[in-house]
Amino acid sequence: MKRITRRGALLGGAALGTLAACGQPDAGTSGTPAPVEPPADPLTTGLPPAPAGWIDGTDMAARIARGDVTSLEEVNAAIARAEKVNGEINAIVTKTYDAARAEAGATPAGPFQGVPTFIKDLHDWKGAETWYGSRAFKGHMATADAAFSEKWRAAGVVVLGKSSSPEMGLMASTEPLVSGATRNPWDTTRMTGGSSGGAAALVAARVVPFAHSSDGGGSIRIPASTCGVFGLKPSRGQLPAMEGGNPPPVDISVQHASTISVRDSINLFRAAQVNDGTFAPIPDQVLPVSRRLKIGFTTDAYAGTPVAPETRAALQDVAELCQSLGHEVVPYTPNFSGQEFLDKFLLYWAAGAAEFAQDASRYSGKPIGPDIVEPWTLGLAAMFQARQAEMEDTIGWLRNFQSVYEAGLAGLDVLLTPVTGSPAALIGDHAPTVEYETLMQRVVTFAAFTAPMNVAGAASMSVPLNWTAGGLPVGAMFSGKQGDDQLLFELALELEQVRPWAGRLPPVCAF
Repeated sequence: MKRITRRGALLGGAALGTLAACGQPDAGTSGTPAPVEPPADPLTTGLPPAPAGWIDGTDMAARIARGDVTSLEEVNAAIARAEKVNGEINAIVTKTYDAARAEAGATPAGPFQGVPTFIKDLHDWKGAETWYGSRAFKGHMATADAAFSEKWRAAGVVVLGKSSSPEMGLMASTEPLVSGATRNPWDTTRMTGGSSGGAAALVAARVVPFAHSSDGGGSIRIPASTCGVFGLKPSRGQLPAMEGGNPPPVDISVQHASTISVRDSINLFRAAQVNDGTFAPIPDQVLPVSRRLKIGFTTDAYAGTPVAPETRAALQDVAELCQSLGHEVVPYTPNFSGQEFLDKFLLYWAAGAAEFAQDASRYSGKPIGPDIVEPWTLGLAAMFQARQAEMEDTIGWLRNFQSVYEAGLAGLDVLLTPVTGSPAALIGDHAPTVEYETLMQRVVTFAAFTAPMNVAGAASMSVPLNWTAGGLPVGAMFSGKQGDDQLLFELALELEQVRPWAGRLPPVCAF
């Protein structure tokens, strides 16, 4: 079977023919990296007291390398943590505990030698099942690593299993029919966001220090915001993403991680960076930003959808924090039509859903319909089928968007916006069985800020700087241009120093 990816599903978006037997949704339903060392004192000064026994992946790798602890001990401890909390958060789709223990016994080589983690269920890890969040692929075994997985295997991580994702990552909430809703460690009646919802939940609950995540329209940053963890979406081309074959018409999806510490994100980025000459390698030492930045700021959604008062208040607080640090914060008004962007992006997204439905049918041997593909996916596929004549114009518009987006940042270093239109919604509000038009409105209102950076190929991150009075995290999104990854890391390190978050724990916590 060909490897299924959201990127691959978009390959044929412009040329897909009429969707065969498309069932309609029921209206009611390079070389080895150098070892990672703990950072210099400037990076740890001011960090909060960690929960007893908790360390980040960088520190864990260093302790394993020194012989203070074995990889097997860390893996067994992580398995125990997973078993302690997964019944409450439902973030693990498949478990590879026996294989993990075997690998850990040999202490894998690499900068993250022996550190336990999870791989998102959209991505192949040899010897583990990949369901793509779909009933059609339940039980499918990956026989080879995906390109990004190869980098993480070389880095020496030990994979404990697959973290949950919505079907093909097509939703901003992780409530797939195949494995059930993933619940937020801060409030288990709330969703985790999507599509890297399982990864963010496992990291937030301190099961593992970091977990693989991917982002095609906000899928790293949205769960990072709703779960109170750090999530950077890399620039297009910085880290491996292609799974073979021709590139998609518009390359929107990237791979990286959900983490607690910024330094883990930096070190994982360095270990996986392509380094093909397009971008400068991330240096061995990244320090908090020294120059003062000009930051464009808005709390208005691009397409005019409503933004919750607590989200606006949280972002206003972050803007004031940045000003107190000496950064210049100025109003930002987008130079593009948010409604036009939304219309073009959703059609392109729908093309991916349509091809995924065809892949699901081929793999399962069943016709496309609600017994193998979720109602939300079917609704998107039907949308594409009705509008496929518009694809050539849509692709042209999206290809030109990077230059438009970057022109709008002239004179600015970064943007500051919310990640989502509100804190995490209740479980069920974004379920794939909600009536399609109702769900569409909820999705575009919630996932109101992230997709432009995917189309522009820009670096963007969610930083966990605020919580509501009810205890729900509200991430702040800082975005730059393509290639601004190091700048965002530097800013994140400064924010982590002045408003640390690692010691803030959710009610559902493995420690």
